[in-house]
Formats: sequence, C-alpha cells, structure tokens
Amino acid sequence: MKIHRLSAEDALASLRSRREGLSRAEAAARLREYGENRVERLARPPWYRLLAKEFSHLFAIILWLAAGLAFFSEWREPGQGMAALGWAVLGVIAVNGLFSFWQEYRAEAVLAKLEALLPQAVTVLREGERQRLPASRLVPGDVVLLREGDEVPADCRVVEAFGVRANMAAVTGESLPKGRDAEPSTADSLLDAKNVLLAGTSILAGEALAVAFATGRHTEFGRIARLSQSADERRSPLYLEIARLSRWIGLLAALLGAVFFAVGQAIGQPFWASLIFAIGIIVANVPEGLLPTVTLSLAMAARRMARRRALVRHLPAVETLGGATVILSDKTGTLTQNRMAVERLYLAGREGAPQALAPLLRQAFAAVVDIAGHCHSLEWLAGERRFSGDPMEKALVALADGLAPERPRYARRDEVPFEMERRRMATLHATPTGLRLYGKGALEAMLPLCDRMQTEAGIVPLTPAERERLLAAEASLAEQGLRVLALAWREVAEGEAKTGWEAGLILAGLVGLADPPRPDVPQAMATCKAAGIRVFMVTGDHPRTALAVARQIGLVDSAQPLLMTGPELRRLSPTQLQLALDAPEAVFARLSADQKLTLVQALQAKGHIVAVTGDGVNDAPALRAADIGVAMGRSGTDVAREAADLVLLDDHFATIVAAIEEGRAVYQNLRKFLTYILTSNIPEVVPYLAFVLFKIPLPLTVIQILAVDLGTDMLPALALGAEPPHPGLMREPPRRRGERLLSWGLIQRAYLFLGLLEAAAAMAAFFHVLERGGWHAGQVLAWDDPLYLEATTATLAAIVVMQMVNVFLCRDPRQSVFRLGWLGNRLIYLGLAAELIMILVIAYTDAGNRVFGTAPLDLGVWLYLLPFAGAVLLLEEARKAVVRKR
Repeated sequence: MKIHRLSAEDALASLRSRREGLSRAEAAARLREYGENRVERLARPPWYRLLAKEFSHLFAIILWLAAGLAFFSEWREPGQGMAALGWAVLGVIAVNGLFSFWQEYRAEAVLAKLEALLPQAVTVLREGERQRLPASRLVPGDVVLLREGDEVPADCRVVEAFGVRANMAAVTGESLPKGRDAEPSTADSLLDAKNVLLAGTSILAGEALAVAFATGRHTEFGRIARLSQSADERRSPLYLEIARLSRWIGLLAALLGAVFFAVGQAIGQPFWASLIFAIGIIVANVPEGLLPTVTLSLAMAARRMARRRALVRHLPAVETLGGATVILSDKTGTLTQNRMAVERLYLAGREGAPQALAPLLRQAFAAVVDIAGHCHSLEWLAGERRFSGDPMEKALVALADGLAPERPRYARRDEVPFEMERRRMATLHATPTGLRLYGKGALEAMLPLCDRMQTEAGIVPLTPAERERLLAAEASLAEQGLRVLALAWREVAEGEAKTGWEAGLILAGLVGLADPPRPDVPQAMATCKAAGIRVFMVTGDHPRTALAVARQIGLVDSAQPLLMTGPELRRLSPTQLQLALDAPEAVFARLSADQKLTLVQALQAKGHIVAVTGDGVNDAPALRAADIGVAMGRSGTDVAREAADLVLLDDHFATIVAAIEEGRAVYQNLRKFLTYILTSNIPEVVPYLAFVLFKIPLPLTVIQILAVDLGTDMLPALALGAEPPHPGLMREPPRRRGERLLSWGLIQRAYLFLGLLEAAAAMAAFFHVLERGGWHAGQVLAWDDPLYLEATTATLAAIVVMQMVNVFLCRDPRQSVFRLGWLGNRLIYLGLAAELIMILVIAYTDAGNRVFGTAPLDLGVWLYLLPFAGAVLLLEEARKAVVRKR
C-alpha cells in the first residue's frame, strides 16, 4: 500500500523506523545503500570533451587544414603573406568554437539552480536525540523536524502536524498554501496527498514531525531534475541549417581544392603554386565570416528584443521563435493581469456589482463582508502597510475594506487550511458574540456542507430549489469568465470538536472574481491568427472560466472548440492526443505540469515548432523540451528562467508575439545577408579558375579574399541583419519546419546571377589595369611587380564596389530597391562607410599595401568600375520585375 494511505504508525513501521528516529548504525547502513540525498547528475561528457567537439567537426577540420597548409607554405616560401592567412583562419575557428561550446555547456546552470532549492542542513532525530546534519546525509526512515521557514529536504510522510501550511509551488505549480496533517489520505497520487511534504517545497507556518521515505533521485523533485537534464533539448532549426550549410560548403570547398590542385599539377604548375592555389580555392569557397556574422546578427536581434521586454538567453532561439506554429500559454498573469477584483455578487437571487448591492452588504448580508475580510491566509507586511499573498484573497479583502473601512478586525483563533482535495478553507475568529467560523471555497465543495442560507428576511433553510438556483448562478458567473467562490459561516461553541466545524454552515452568497485580460492581448491574438500561429491556453482554472476568458481575448471564436481537462488528457493514447490536437482552437484546463510536457511532445510529433510558457520548477522539463521555452521574468522561478530560451521581463503575452515578429524578421534577414556574402564567393573563385585554365597571373590573392570575407563584407552584412520587419510580415503563414535557409533559389541568385556579374566586373578590372600597363598574354609577372600589385588591387576594389551596390539589392528578393526607401535602415550607410574606409586603407596606406599585397589605384580605375555597378543594379531590377509578374 502507498505510504500516504497508511496511518502514521504504519508508515513508520513500513520504513522500519520509529518516532525517536533511526540508530546511528542504521543511518550509516542506509546511507551506503541509498547514497547521498542529492540531485542526481546524469552522466555528461567532461567540459574538455565538449570543447574539443566544437573544434573537431567537419567545418572546423577544413579550416584547420587550410590554416595548417598556410603556415606550412609560409615556412617553405616566406614572404607570401601565408602566415597572416593562417592566423586569421585560426581566429575564425576560435570564435566559432567557443561560442558553440558556451551554448552546449549552459545546461549545467539549470542543475545548479535546482540544487540551490534544497536545504544545506536539516534537523533530525537519531536515537531520540536532535541532531543538525547536512541534508545530503539524510536517509529513508530518518525522522525530520520541520518548522516555519524550513525547506523540505526529502519526500516525507507527516507523522505529527501543528497548523502546518506548505508552499508546494516549486513541485506541483500550485500557488496557494496547502495545509498538511498526519491523517491517512485516500488520494491516488502523492502530489495530492495532504500528509506528504515533498522535497524542494517549504513550510510557511506551523511545525511538523515527518519521516523521510524518498531521498535524492527517488524524490519527486529528483524526477523533475532528471527530466530537466534529459528532456530532449532540441537543436534549433537554425543550428541544424547552419550545420548542414557548413558541411555542404566545406565538402565542396575541399573537393574543389583537391581537384584543382590535381589540375595544377597536371598542367605543369610548380608544386607550391598548385598548393597555394588549392588553399585559395578552399578559402574562397568557405565563407569564414558566416558564423561570426550570424552570431552578431542574432545578438543584435536579441538587443532589439530586449528593448521590447523579451530577454534572449539562447541566441539561436531568436530565429527559431520566428518559425513558431503553436504557442502553449498559461492564463493567469500572461493572458490576464493577475490583478483580481470582485466583479459580481449573487445574494439570495439578486446578482449585481458590489456597489449596486452595497446597501444589502451593509445590512442583511454583512456576513459577506466579514467573511471576505477575515477568511484568508495573507501575510501583513507592517513596514509596507499592505498584504502579501494570493491576488484572489487580496481582492476579497479589498472588497471588505471598500464597503466597510471601519469594520472590526476579529482575532483569529484557528483555521482549517485550504486543500486542493477539499477546495475550501475556513478560519475561526473570536467575535463579541462568541466564536465564529468563516469559510470560502468552490460552490461544489461548500454547498453540501450548508443547510441554511442568508436572505434579506434572515436565515432560512436551504431548499433543493435554492440549491439548483445557486448552481445555475455559478454557471452564469463562470460563463462570464469569473472565478466563483461560495462564502459561508456559522457560530461555533467553545470546545466544539474541530472535525465538526464545517457542518451546518450558513451560505452567505457567491462572489465572482475577474482577472481582467491584458489590454493588448486581443490584438496579439488577432495578430497570431493572421500570422497562422495557433494559441492553446493551458491553465489550472475551471474549464468554463478558462473558456470564457478564451472567448473574451479572441483565442476562441468557434462554437465547439476543443476543451479538455487534465484527467481527460491522461486517458488518451499518444495517437488519440495527436488527432485531438488537429482542432484549430483548444483550451486545456485543470492541467498539471507533466501534462504540459506531454502536450509539447505531441505537438512536436505532429511537426509543429512549439513555444511554451512556464514559471515554476515543475515547468522546467517542458521549457527545455519545447523548441522555444518562454519563462516569466517577474513571477517565474530561477529554475524556469535558466531552462528557458526567452524570458519575458513583463510577463505579457503580447511580448511573445512581438518577439515572434522579430524572429521572423531575423530569418528573412539571415537569407538577405547569406545572399550578400555568398555572392562574393564567385568573384573570389573565378580568378583562381582563370589562373589555372588560362595561365594568367593570379588575379586575387588569398589574403585579399580574407580582406573581403572577414573585413569589407562584415559590417554591410550585419546591417542587412538589422533590417526592420516589413509591414506584412505577420500576415504571412509560418515557414514550413523543413524549409531550408539556403534554398535553391537563393543559390541561383547568389552564385549564378549576382556572383557571375561581380566576377565579370572583377576580371574586367584586372585585365584593364594589365592591358593599360602593357602586359601581354603569356607574360609572367613577379609577385612583387608594381603592375601585378595594382592589378590585384583593382580586382579587390571591383569586388568591394560591386558589393556596395549589392547590399541594397539584397534588402529584398522581390521588391525594387527604389520602393524600399533609402532611409529605412541607416546602419547600411554606416556599413558602407566602414567598407569604403577599409578598401582605402588597404589600397593607399603603406601598412595596407604591405599586409595585403596591394598598390594605390588612380582615379581612372574607379571610374572604369562605375558602369559595372550600374549594370548589376539595372539587371537585378529587371530580374525582380520578372519575378513580381509571375
């Protein structure tokens, strides 16, 4: 039999323990058998292996190879600038590897936060003596003494309890304090048993003697910790796409390098010339600036999101969020304001607003005011002169204070604390006329306990007809989106047994409390629908209340949405659940945290990109399993925030929608700057092909390629990454989960159109300078020949000039550059200014000439390039015009 169903004595006996505790020998033996009471750490590779992995994947290996060949070439043929190339490539490897390692290692922070919730020391009884021990030394069967303010160190069965109230939110997600006693429980689950204290929870009031029955990984808290570490933290679509792109480009670069090394040897090129050529092909095809540019672009988007009150903890999540197809959102505090107020009252057949019924509340129904003002578990903060606690109870006290500011405050003598099983609470107070019990709770929990009711004429018997009217009134209030409570009271005789206090109550009335939707939520819901994003509400509230709120905010429009409770969901098989999730609108009520994880996994199995909100420790597995975990910044726990990818600093649902818009813009911007940086690969490769096939001087050196990839291209590419969302972005459907960032259309545009145009300009500039200097076909030029240096500089300058035009062309793949507005992205002009300064420094300074093997260009060369810049603009505008007409 489960331990919570046993009596206290039987529970002790089942653990072979006793009230005076274990002996020292027994405790030592059990410590050896069960191990220390710690959060289990699943086996993870050591940090140095994680670090090594980020420097040994295919993309990194190709770059290592290129760097190694560069250093080897410098050793054999000094003075060719190959050492500078090698160091530059090593810098790229370091930046990419360290960033990826940091993202991989971050999971350890979640475990650290979980461990911080467990106490460091605990008071136990050993052989009848009190001892203060490290919590890690606790074993099953230990008898633990707990009092107000203590953290519970293990899963414990209460043996004795004196006014115990516990905060179970860290494990169960329930925000209200829970009473605990030593009586056997009939609940099916430990989570619902009122005689169990779970590890990671805390004692708010009272004292308890309890026996530990589960420690370490065997506790409910340990199960959550295990899930938080082992939940499938899915690779973001961006991560997978960049990895695929890196493999594809890396293999292509290596293959081309090997092929053209062989070609060079076959046509009689010297070995070192062929090797330098092969390195050039590899370097030209590998976009070394891709990962740093992506990372910086995501960081800039994260800063923009932060200004919109969304803090990004995991950079790839910026882009993933833009692909979200489903949002699982909590209700209270996210869709609503979590500022409850009494909206309606039902008093013996009369329903109305509190102010409209104020005369009745001050006379015949004065008990309603007394119950609202006294029956609560709020904490009075004397220094701040306010109550702290549940917003619902604060709303009831505010009602009482508003109607009767000078009302008497009666001293509390005892209480029957709130229980989820009972769904009610009561407090006992000393009044001038004697002891009086004030109670509140769900109507279905209170109504069976009442045999009388308050009316204007006085107290009358509660008839079956009145009971039906009360149930109808509750349904009416719930359909308005109100949380409904029944208030009741009775006189209690001095010395009357506590077990009989709640019998024979007098029903005073019903209270309907509203938690108003946030003002911006309806518009955010409309935006989600226009964007093709489905929003499912996940709440612990009554199904009718949840559905009513869903209708108020526009989440539900249809007459028959999917309305499912936790018990109903638990009865479904995975296949049945996936079929049920085909419903276009859904509300999930009375749901537990583990069921939220079930929903996430079911939606992902259907191919959705899922964003899920959460605030408790018990939400951590769902937050980690989701494609995007969204934690609450104000109300969330540290564990939830550490497990999440995104933290809402204001807890607003509308902030998620704003972040999705930013995420969509990031995806579009990634494609824009991918087009931009891949375009320059072709004018970098073509010179090497011409060098081998036509036996001309090499038009572009390897170090000059890096000047483009890691220098002049970087800032304009970043500016493209900062493009604002276009107005119709949130009226487009989400992209398909399998949609490629690097599509065939993008490759065609970058490589086969824009790239070829730039390559033509670059080669024309090279031959223009050579021809002007008297060069003829077959003539060999030394590496340091002034004519050769000027010609390669012209090639480099042509690529830069064409890219300065290309940055405007890449702002949109369809719209004309003349319709986008010239001042929509001022960062482009900063990027162009930086690009211009870089090429001028490279071409006209001694240091630039020495490092990059360049020479100054005269004005005629720059003028020669202008027609090519104009041509690429006109040809791209013509292509866009054709695309728009399709």
